[in-house]
Amino acid sequence: MSRQRKNILFIMFDQLRFDYLSCAGHPHLQTPHMDRIAQQGVRFSRCYVQSPVCGASRMSFYTGRYTSSHGAQWNNFPLKVGEQTLGDHLRKLGMNSYLVGKTHMRVDEDGMKRLGLSPDSLIGARISECGFDIFTRDDGLWGEGPDGFYDQRRSPYNEYLKSKGYEGRNPWHDYANAGVDENGDLASGWFMMHADKPANISEQDSETPWLTREVIRFMETRSDGDGDGDDGGAPWMCHASYIKPHWPYIVPEPYHNMYGGNQVPAALRHPDERQDAHPVYSQFMNNAIGKAFQRDEVREAVIPAYMGLIKQCDDQMGVLFDYMEKSGRMEDTMIVITSDHGDYLGDHWLGEKDLFHEQSAKVPLIVYDPSPQADASRGTVCDELVESIDLAATFVEYGGGEVPDHIIEGKSLMPFLEAQPTDHWRDFAISEYDYSATPMAANLGLAPRDSRLFMVADKNWKFMHAEGVGPEGPFRPMLFDLHNDPEEFHDLGGSWEHREIIDMMYARLAVWGRRLSQRTTRSEADIEKMRSGSRRRGIVLGTYDGSEVDPEWTVKYRGKARPRPDQNAEK
Repeated sequence: MSRQRKNILFIMFDQLRFDYLSCAGHPHLQTPHMDRIAQQGVRFSRCYVQSPVCGASRMSFYTGRYTSSHGAQWNNFPLKVGEQTLGDHLRKLGMNSYLVGKTHMRVDEDGMKRLGLSPDSLIGARISECGFDIFTRDDGLWGEGPDGFYDQRRSPYNEYLKSKGYEGRNPWHDYANAGVDENGDLASGWFMMHADKPANISEQDSETPWLTREVIRFMETRSDGDGDGDDGGAPWMCHASYIKPHWPYIVPEPYHNMYGGNQVPAALRHPDERQDAHPVYSQFMNNAIGKAFQRDEVREAVIPAYMGLIKQCDDQMGVLFDYMEKSGRMEDTMIVITSDHGDYLGDHWLGEKDLFHEQSAKVPLIVYDPSPQADASRGTVCDELVESIDLAATFVEYGGGEVPDHIIEGKSLMPFLEAQPTDHWRDFAISEYDYSATPMAANLGLAPRDSRLFMVADKNWKFMHAEGVGPEGPFRPMLFDLHNDPEEFHDLGGSWEHREIIDMMYARLAVWGRRLSQRTTRSEADIEKMRSGSRRRGIVLGTYDGSEVDPEWTVKYRGKARPRPDQNAEK
């Protein structure tokens, strides 16, 4: 059966935990609108990101490549000029690629200058924006310190707020991410003690509803296929990238008090985790964020706000999906819901993200395919090992192309969406973390090149290798028995009884490390053609007198010798 070409709505929430959806089993938080997409599509229960930090993870989503392949391994590490992205792959198939929201991408300015690429040109603009054509870009990171803003770009959201009468230089902070205390003073969301206060903004003017309206506005400008829109009727991929439920943990009313301390689950942590802890793990447990989330009052203030932020996100998905139903977009658009990483929220004595426990490295992934070919898989849960880079391969196949597997390192999920058998799926998943720019690496006395972590996970075991040598010698690995210790409390990395498992994981890491990741200009098919190509062109090698090959191959190498110019002069 032929597949009609359709659009793709690629929705990403920032820092959304895999288990904070009701379809994933959360006991208190109801997310009926995201659940609805899961009921109409496939929910992947074992999706790992390629790095548990925003920028590096996103660059893997956008390139379909591991972080050590694309090189942008930390927030604000530039994505080097020459890396192909979703936009590059999809445009070859006649599908346009747009951004509404966040990418956390930093342009390779040196590379642009070296190649003479102007950011004002079409190709320069696309390289500067991770391959997307920008409808609205706002990374939602407008924090300001004594030396200035974290993000130096223009903020469309701040401009929107100013147009609505919110005063000041940075209404993103002063209204959308701050409340008002009992004395009428600013209650900044950066101070987690204020997480129980409502943000001082009309709910409809807060970030998540604003971005939803931008996504709808984008869809309203697209053609319905009859050539009336400004895209000439071409199919599109829209990356709708939300900043929430990422910190600051503060949300407007009525979401600020929908959940209470009695709905905050007990922290998933165990005293054994602190005994003889791995040196890298210990550093993260004892950093400022880890220590903060070890305090009960922090969790009791933050987690209800985090739940409120997610509830607001889900309600806005209801607005978006209702619009898509009424406009017919549910019938012609693949919908993907995922996150760039999770949030520890005090589990494992940690806050934020960074390491490889499930709360950090595993993310929700829901895919709805409106095509009839996907009818057999609707409402199912896939338990296979999935990596975030698989979405790039999926989008290319969905767009009618053949996955360029010499560039894209992920595997298409289309067989699962169409309930088709797969001859071989992956045996293990990989994630990487370059923490070289952090105080934790400095505290361990590590050179930047040695401040790297690697995760190898299958359905039974999770393994972590730490590169480098610490104060007490080479780092040992970490290992968790996911079958008998699903909470990942007991580190078996120093156990001789598990030496065979550790050796197996190191062997897998070695196999992965030998992958062919940089030969991106010639595909396997290209090389097969080169092998079988005609020898009638160019150079003939390996002959002694020419009799070993077809005489036609050497016709240009035989005949009377020509006199040299100096010999002609003598005559």
